[in-house]
Amino acid sequence: MALTTSIKAEVIQTYQRAPRDTGSPEVQIALITSRINDLTRHLTEHAKDVHSRRGLMKLVALRRKLLDYLKSTKPQLYKEILVRLGLRR
Repeated sequence: MALTTSIKAEVIQTYQRAPRDTGSPEVQIALITSRINDLTRHLTEHAKDVHSRRGLMKLVALRRKLLDYLKSTKPQLYKEILVRLGLRR
């Protein structure tokens, strides 16, 4: 369920602003989104896994907070990240 280093590096390369950028909101949102997608697939097979469901809810809340921050500081970048990740808000 955890992201492999190759997948994580690929996501970071896709969404980073500068060559060594790993902490910008766009990168964090993209990493959290890929973790959410993995957990969602896991929960379709294991519907009674309550602990993973709780982790999924925490990740969704964290992503929502980061998206709200991005929306208040850089609205244009917020719209772009929604389109690139395929999120609806």
